[in-house]
Amino acid sequence: MDAAAPITGMPPSGEDQARADLYALLSRLLLAAPDAALLEALASSDPILAEGGDPALERAWEQLTVASGVMDPGLVHDEFTALFVSIGTPPVDPYGSRYLAGYMNDTPLAHLRQDLARLGVARMRSRGDFEDHLGALCETMRVLVAGAPGIRRQPLAVQRSFFEAHLGSWCMRALDDIANAEGANYYRLVARFAQAFLAIEAEAFAVGEESDEQA
Repeated sequence: MDAAAPITGMPPSGEDQARADLYALLSRLLLAAPDAALLEALASSDPILAEGGDPALERAWEQLTVASGVMDPGLVHDEFTALFVSIGTPPVDPYGSRYLAGYMNDTPLAHLRQDLARLGVARMRSRGDFEDHLGALCETMRVLVAGAPGIRRQPLAVQRSFFEAHLGSWCMRALDDIANAEGANYYRLVARFAQAFLAIEAEAFAVGEESDEQA
């Protein structure tokens, strides 16, 4: 990741596009159950060869793709519903405000909305989830990394600041809750893959910050 990269309308590098693609996949899986087409696409995906050969990411990806080839889409849908969409408070509620403040729609969400407004990132009107849902935040990271129609991709310093302010301090706890929830089968693998990827992101951001301080 290039810490000195300016805000630009140029296409992202291959590495950044790969990062954006993984954020997009996590967003899709965390916001809705995968359909048969997505499961099939995951099952036929190539192995991930992580930079430096990170074994945790490679292993988590292999387990997810293998499971995608054998899981029944209806069962995965039922699992998603049981974990995230039950009446009342679902077993897993992956919202930043709940983890950071103990309540939904609290101060962390207000701070997030202020940052999103400064970045020119608007909430999709078709979505009913708050902006601090883990899946929505992964989509925001995708936009910051790769850009979107009318939104330029952002330099590493902005990506790092957003990640640390709105994801880094709680995402691993939420993913642990998903992985350990009763009935989590396919989504246990989704959570472990997300943890492996986001751990690499957090480490890379930390290294970039140290480099900036030493410059």
